[in-house]
Amino acid sequence: SQAAKMKLKHNINPVLLQFINFIVLLYSLVTYIPWYILSGSKQAIAKAKQVKARPVNNKPGGAYRSVNSLHCLASVLYPGCDTLDKVFKYAKTKYKDKKLLGTREILKEEDEIQPSGKVFKKVILGKYTWLSYEDVYIKAVNFGNGLAVLGQQPKTNIAIFCETRAEWMIAAQACFMCNYQLVTLYATLGGPAIVHGLNETEVTTIITSKELMQTKLKEIVSQVPLLRHIITVDGKPTTWSEFPKGVIVHTMASVQAMGAKADTGNKQPSRPVPSDIAVIMYTSGSTGIPKGVMISHCNIIAGITGMAERIPNLGEKDIYIGYLPLAHVLELSAELVCLSHGCRIGYSSPQTLADQSSKIKKGSKGDVTTLKPTLMAAVPEIMDRIYKNVMNKVNEMTSFQRNLFILAYNYKMEQISKGYTTPLCDSLIFRKVRMLLGGKIRVLLCGGAPLSAATQRFMNICFCCPVGQGYGLTESAGAGTITEVWDYTTGRVGAPLVCCEIKLMNWEEGGYYNTDKPYPRGEILIGGQNVTVGYYKNEARTRKDFTVDENGQRWLHTGDIGEFHHDGCLKIIDRKKDLVKLQAGEYVSLGKVEAALKNLPLVDNICAYASSFHSYVIGFIVPNQKELAELARKKGFKGTWEEICNSSEMEKEVLKVLAEAAMAANLEKFEIPVKIRLSPDPWTPETGLVTDAFKLKRKELTAFYQTDIDRMYGKNVK
Repeated sequence: SQAAKMKLKHNINPVLLQFINFIVLLYSLVTYIPWYILSGSKQAIAKAKQVKARPVNNKPGGAYRSVNSLHCLASVLYPGCDTLDKVFKYAKTKYKDKKLLGTREILKEEDEIQPSGKVFKKVILGKYTWLSYEDVYIKAVNFGNGLAVLGQQPKTNIAIFCETRAEWMIAAQACFMCNYQLVTLYATLGGPAIVHGLNETEVTTIITSKELMQTKLKEIVSQVPLLRHIITVDGKPTTWSEFPKGVIVHTMASVQAMGAKADTGNKQPSRPVPSDIAVIMYTSGSTGIPKGVMISHCNIIAGITGMAERIPNLGEKDIYIGYLPLAHVLELSAELVCLSHGCRIGYSSPQTLADQSSKIKKGSKGDVTTLKPTLMAAVPEIMDRIYKNVMNKVNEMTSFQRNLFILAYNYKMEQISKGYTTPLCDSLIFRKVRMLLGGKIRVLLCGGAPLSAATQRFMNICFCCPVGQGYGLTESAGAGTITEVWDYTTGRVGAPLVCCEIKLMNWEEGGYYNTDKPYPRGEILIGGQNVTVGYYKNEARTRKDFTVDENGQRWLHTGDIGEFHHDGCLKIIDRKKDLVKLQAGEYVSLGKVEAALKNLPLVDNICAYASSFHSYVIGFIVPNQKELAELARKKGFKGTWEEICNSSEMEKEVLKVLAEAAMAANLEKFEIPVKIRLSPDPWTPETGLVTDAFKLKRKELTAFYQTDIDRMYGKNVK
């Protein structure tokens, strides 16, 4: 079984193991009846087994809908709140003095010199200080009015290029109120991509931070001729002499002050209608230059209506930690869900998230420890990192501690697969691991890329909470599917949300048909109010990716391949762009190869590559420094980190490890990489080789490793 494959291996004396198993069995029998009566798990087990979505008709390729919205798709959170400004006004009236946005104060910043001579910036942070719903509302109104004083007109574009923070959300709410179209750009996008986004949308004003202005905007501002105003959210920047003429720098506070003084009494503000564009979101895209996705007010509201329905008991007791880029649809949607339900949002960053994070001074507290969030969103890359870090710590334990942890882990895995809980293991064994995320997480939302079964199980076991794995695209306003909290199966993304329906379209080239048995398979098409308007100034691409059926329903062609299981849950099994036909005619799914090998302790990241002119798969690997150094030591190889990675001898050793793992994961012989390149440098969004959600950018990776590709395919390399 899958659970058996994911179990950890121990080295306990067989006789002792029999005795331990007998004690565990006895404990299970004694505690089962009181647990069953008191915990309410009977209902959870029943719910997990229920059908979650059904096709609306019996025709092959018929759309699947959630059983909670079979007859009518949901599109509005609260009656009459059909635009984002109305949603916020409703929440502000309902939760007036409740805390909404929290930021930690910086007590001290210092430079720490590393043994290598590098200087790392470290911070000591204080408590969270909070703005109430009312505070945020007033700041947003003033900011919107201040932008009008600067000449911003309704239905015109304004850009935000800023880290995730409270001011980002305040600026966004101001734009929603005044019907300004918010152009969002990732803080990690490269210069040419930023220039492209700013010039394509013809913005005259950009909202940013002091740091990004100095590090990113300074170099490119002369290439954006229409730019007139730069607004910094965090105070006055140091004067900068190379500033082009005609560009004025303001602080957010000064614009809010202008707005507070402005006489708006006689002027009727231009409020948005549901079909108006709220956001033009530039996707960092795993292919080509970024595309601007036009998302209307009703698209976002439908999306967050669907998402909110999957989080049980969402409300004022919840605290959400915001640290992913707000320019990403997953984070923006998650925060808007929280804002509309009375939850608190505490801001963080990947560098200050946990006690061990890179910017947190040793001995001081990371953001999760201080905030103790109940809800958190994460991309698989971050979960994979937590998984590997904890497993490395387990391997460093004494033999007794390690075996105790492994026994508890395997026991809990068995219990979870039956739908049971393990309160004793949770409090005695996993409490310490759980504290890594603050100790109070009740739902972890995961999206942006596929999550491996092993990592999902690890999060379920060690963090004692469900992992809501979701599937959605910027083009569907982030909404598509999310697993239900009592569904503990792995590898699936759940049933369609109540705001949309999903159908599978035949893809002949890949051999996927919606008449396949036992499960219908095909390209995933998402339909509903959450399906966006299209790409900004790109009619040809819009016509290619979006269609409208005979009933006027808008459909998004995702390019992903899925299958529907009997209970109506979707599983992503392939991607059109990831399928490569080898010279001998076999099809290789690069994503499948990567998923099978990514969780090896030796692998931090992997990109598989195949060419139709050759008969085998190759790969680029970012190895785990500690594991590879240890392997080199065992094999007697001495050298610097670069020398280890560039060694053909070490490549062969790593290939052996990959081949073993590939066989265990049941990969076909032709799917196993035959040659590899070990990369000494990690792939980060800053390198341009992965997106902000850490998805591989295949085109960029191919260009970056072209010499290695030629070498591995035996071409003459100059």
